[in-house]
Amino acid sequence: MKKIISYVAIVMLSLVLVAPAHAVIKKTAQTGLQFLKSDMSARSAGMGSAFVMVGNDATAMFHNPAGIANITSGFDAFATMTQWIADISYSAGGVAYSLGNLGTVGLNFVSADYGTIIGTVVSDVEAGYEETGNLDVGALSVGAVYARQLTDKFTVGGQVRYAYQHLGSSTIPTAVAGETEEVENEVTGLAYEIGTIFYPGLFSSLRMGMSIKNFSPQFKYQEEAFQLPLTFVMGVAVDAFEILGMGGSNSLLLAMDAIHPRDYTERIHLGAEFVFLNMVALRAGYKFNYDVESLSLGGGINYSLGGIGLKVDAAYSLMEDFDNVMRFTIGASF
Repeated sequence: MKKIISYVAIVMLSLVLVAPAHAVIKKTAQTGLQFLKSDMSARSAGMGSAFVMVGNDATAMFHNPAGIANITSGFDAFATMTQWIADISYSAGGVAYSLGNLGTVGLNFVSADYGTIIGTVVSDVEAGYEETGNLDVGALSVGAVYARQLTDKFTVGGQVRYAYQHLGSSTIPTAVAGETEEVENEVTGLAYEIGTIFYPGLFSSLRMGMSIKNFSPQFKYQEEAFQLPLTFVMGVAVDAFEILGMGGSNSLLLAMDAIHPRDYTERIHLGAEFVFLNMVALRAGYKFNYDVESLSLGGGINYSLGGIGLKVDAAYSLMEDFDNVMRFTIGASF
């Protein structure tokens, strides 16, 4: 018991020490394909994206692939719509299937719509440029996930994602004087993720672990290469009602994630989810060390109908200097 308590204390202290209280360096403009960082779950967003140890259904594929190992039978599927800032919108979905003792497999996708962007070309007119019409821009990722519970205390999962982004076309000069050519601004490649979940046993709901997201070779458009938004996350979650001996059909899940991204200083996500009668959920969360993101609120309903578990979740995130963001997720298990 003493070893377990010491382990918990060390992990909690580590999370606190990486808190961004004294962070001053912002490693901005270091990565591309930023849509890979966006939260694709209304449940997660409502908890301030403190979700690396919380996800226990198909939505876990976007936070910690090990989480889908909690699906012990049948299928679990979801679809999410996010209206992001600057007329950007995301559509995402996924399905996971339990193979019993062999583990759990899953497939997911994200489609990014960057809105209307007008193209221009340098010209001798008074304005110095001419419009060329709307650009064809967008992005897509498709992922395949496998997770397995290795012991009653340790779970591991991994994911391979195909990522694609198209940012219209450009007209550039050729080696022949006075001639130009049109090139497509698009990149494709693979990204990898791994995650773990560990249950130390002090409380049945206490878990801790980590995930590494968007590990990949460099991507390149024409000349300049760039990295994907590689992110390392450590997390811990526990049901406060279990600690207090309340239990029953109500729960109060508390979660904290410590994030170390390639393209920013360290960040902290805090989240809470109160579930009443295993049916109605209320959520709140806060993100520290963000330029525009901070408080999030959300809620959801779980209901079983004809042997099918139905889920509907919504989240509202405050965004400084931008329109606030809404997310909606529907899900089913069968």
